Amino acid sequence: MKTERSWTEINLSNFEYNLRELKKFLPENVQMMQIVKADAYGHGAFEIAKKAQKFGINFFGVANAEEGSLLRYLGIDCPILILSPSLLSEIEIILENNLIPSVSTIDFAEALNFAANKRKKKQKIHLNIDTGMGRSGIDFRVAAKTIEKIRKFSNLQIEGIFSHFSAAENDSEYTNLQATRFSDLLKNLSFKPKFIHISNSSGVVTFTSDFQNLVRIGLLSYGVYSDNRLKNQIDLKAVMTFKSRISQIKTAAKGDSIGYNRTFIASENMKYAILPVGYADGYDFLLSNKGKVLIRKKVCSVIGKVSMDMIAVDISDLKNPQVGEIATLLGEGNEQIRAENIASLYGGSSYEILCQIGRRAKRYYYENGKVISSSPLLRRNFVSSDYSDKKLSGIIETAIEQRLQSKEIADLIYRDILKRFFIEKDREIYYRKNFVHTVKFSQVPEGYFSRQKGKISASDYFLVNTRLTFTKKLQNDYFLVACAKNEKLLEKYFLRRDVEYRWLLNDNFDLNKDFFAVTSVFVNDLELKTELKISQGCIEIKCSHPYLKNLVGKEVDFSISTKTFYPQASHQLGIYLTEITRGVQIDFIFDGLLRNVEAVPIFSGRLKFPQIEYKKNSISVYSQNDEWIFPNSGVIFVY
Repeated sequence: MKTERSWTEINLSNFEYNLRELKKFLPENVQMMQIVKADAYGHGAFEIAKKAQKFGINFFGVANAEEGSLLRYLGIDCPILILSPSLLSEIEIILENNLIPSVSTIDFAEALNFAANKRKKKQKIHLNIDTGMGRSGIDFRVAAKTIEKIRKFSNLQIEGIFSHFSAAENDSEYTNLQATRFSDLLKNLSFKPKFIHISNSSGVVTFTSDFQNLVRIGLLSYGVYSDNRLKNQIDLKAVMTFKSRISQIKTAAKGDSIGYNRTFIASENMKYAILPVGYADGYDFLLSNKGKVLIRKKVCSVIGKVSMDMIAVDISDLKNPQVGEIATLLGEGNEQIRAENIASLYGGSSYEILCQIGRRAKRYYYENGKVISSSPLLRRNFVSSDYSDKKLSGIIETAIEQRLQSKEIADLIYRDILKRFFIEKDREIYYRKNFVHTVKFSQVPEGYFSRQKGKISASDYFLVNTRLTFTKKLQNDYFLVACAKNEKLLEKYFLRRDVEYRWLLNDNFDLNKDFFAVTSVFVNDLELKTELKISQGCIEIKCSHPYLKNLVGKEVDFSISTKTFYPQASHQLGIYLTEITRGVQIDFIFDGLLRNVEAVPIFSGRLKFPQIEYKKNSISVYSQNDEWIFPNSGVIFVY
């Protein structure tokens, strides 16, 4: 049972029904553009867009660049047309999010062309022609010359030309005049754009033409008539319903006043209900003493002024009303509470009431009578870039606590796991994938250490050849391989972002290439140059190539091979992951040198127990390619 004070229900089955009814008016060659501006007229742009896509609509219209970029953020990748004139400050957002602006002036076209040229991009545009709406657009009388000038901008592609009807629902004469002006312009153009569109929802029903191949579907798709005369031409079902519930039941004696300024005086003893919604919820103040509400399928009148958070409703005709009973303020159930009729009570617009209703209400989406999803209060999609780093960190920590219902565990996860990787403002997160680390033990050739000072016996060590391969975004035009003789010295290299390989060398060895060496290193097919230096008791091997600067920020394949030595008396070899890694394979090859070798995996992440494959002379520890492994995971080979 819903516990909210108020909520909206969006019936996606009704939305699909309306689309089917509208499509009946269209020739097969005419496509539909779903208009989702103003959060799809208050219905939820993302959910409406997803449903429209399933219906076969693959073009969307929005009011501005921010609305378009939000749809991109949420995963809508179809063409998105910005219907209103864009500001110069929005050009970068348009280009970055692959949006299509409508163009009404040469000045904007010139600025857009300049920005597109800098990005070496061919930017699609639609030209807006004012044929009599008197709003945005190029005046039809000078449009031909203006269009030819815009065509000369080499980085702009005129994909479409459109206009907008002023009164398609109720003025056929003026609609035909606009259409003629538009058609005459098209005939005089030296080219034919891919898309030509002029009809809005009402135009789909009332106007036919042979020159347009795209129509813009808006108000009617949401089940609201732009004019009552359309009811005889198309059957529509309301998509949005706004509901609340009775919070208090009261009685008024004859002569009592209800609400601010005593605009309602009871003419007789009466019973009335308080509903916890008001103009702050989008229920217009002008509905004071005029609004209608449906309770138990009976129409009840709003009495007194609409307050910010409450309205009073006459329930004298209801028998034994109860606190908690549902009241429908807009939508299905009775003609009197349809958006068109509610708006007509105060001389308002059905567009307006749809966009403003339920501002503080949770939204539920229904399909085939069942709730399939919901959106939160205030209807604001979460976009991380809207928040400061401090605020975002707080949101993350609070969300973990809410999910786990434990502040202690949430603090642990946030402080010891997430904060290290995600919270630091200047730390961009990189991860490895397709990680394969091969370590091979061999016998040290007799006499190999004869040139070294001190007593180092070949029989005390294994010759170790390693090869590490993985895929990752290249962060710099170089990277380091580091080697140290104790963990404290090596520790600093775990904090550096420019180090891709680390090795702990036995304390008996000197820091030189005789005991640790990079034998080959590649990025993609580039063999890198290596430079060895000793820095504060550590070996640093810089790996670089002049061409790497062209690969920075791109995903590349790394391959690092080394040669070193490992003490036989250690009886264990540890290999650890230092970064978030997707897909791991660790191979230990010992060619009959060892017996009773066991692998002890220490994996953190969803995968706790990787696959282990034992062979005669090797052991492989691996995960699936799509498994994520956290840092500080690893394998200890015990022998």
